[in-house]
Amino acid sequence: MREKHQEFMRMAIRLSEENVQKGLGGPFGAVIVKDGEVVAQSANTVVPTNDPTAHAEVAVIRLACQKLNTYNLSGCVIYTSCEPCPMCLGAIYWAHLDTIYYANTKKDAASIAFDDHFIYEELERPMDERKLPFVQLLRDEAQKAFKLWEDSDLKIEY
Repeated sequence: MREKHQEFMRMAIRLSEENVQKGLGGPFGAVIVKDGEVVAQSANTVVPTNDPTAHAEVAVIRLACQKLNTYNLSGCVIYTSCEPCPMCLGAIYWAHLDTIYYANTKKDAASIAFDDHFIYEELERPMDERKLPFVQLLRDEAQKAFKLWEDSDLKIEY
């Protein structure tokens, strides 16, 4: 099985290299596998799509969900060329992927100016001490949607 894991990781690494060689964006690639078969693969598409959320992991999750027609990727694993950033890690958890295999570390990424340490630091700070202002508005009005959700017979929990 180790050889299969290495094969899928090499695919993710190859995607990251090709992305740089083609000038399409950051050196990141990811592959999602289910039952030993590749479901989806993607490189970082932030630059060509003008989408700051289009990291390789998020892009491949979107593709896998479309292909499998589900929002729940339980039973799948992700191979990513680098340890996921906080956004991607959150997406991986929300997608319910079973395992994360990664190659480069977040320290490796930081060494080439892809440093997300400041985000981890921000998450630890109280909201009133964060660099971006957090301003709460209209909570009482917004509570109606939560109450509707709580009482709905149509909701699909995820």
